[in-house]
Amino acid sequence: MNEPAELRTMHWSDIEAAVELEAELFPHDHWSREQFWSELAGVPATRCYVVAVLDDRVVGYAGVYAVSGADADVQTIAVARPAQRHRVGTQLLAAITAEARERGCSRVFLEVAADNTAAQEFYARHGFERVSTRRDYYGPGVAAIVMKYAL
Repeated sequence: MNEPAELRTMHWSDIEAAVELEAELFPHDHWSREQFWSELAGVPATRCYVVAVLDDRVVGYAGVYAVSGADADVQTIAVARPAQRHRVGTQLLAAITAEARERGCSRVFLEVAADNTAAQEFYARHGFERVSTRRDYYGPGVAAIVMKYAL
């Protein structure tokens, strides 16, 4: 996996691939088809969703809520295990933060599971700073770390 993934706008036809990845990566709190449909209904007014494609297969996706003059919020970001540590996440994160900047946002926020140190380190390497903790965000006893990135 030496070549960068192709990034493109997420289409309705990508939902099944996203749902499968979501269930594999987040078995206890994955998004449903309906959640993806609902999020894509907000494109382009308030949302931007992109997918990463390698060998004609969706290997990652990311979405951001971004409205001009407001803070942006990363809705989701996920990369298939075989594509992890091959810069796919970096490509996706760069795409959605660039979209937030283009839409006039000055900050991007996200939540990451408190026990997901790999993801926290990934975001920190890309300029995100820890700002607070949300207790029970992902369910009883599963806190989230809130992180912020200044555009």
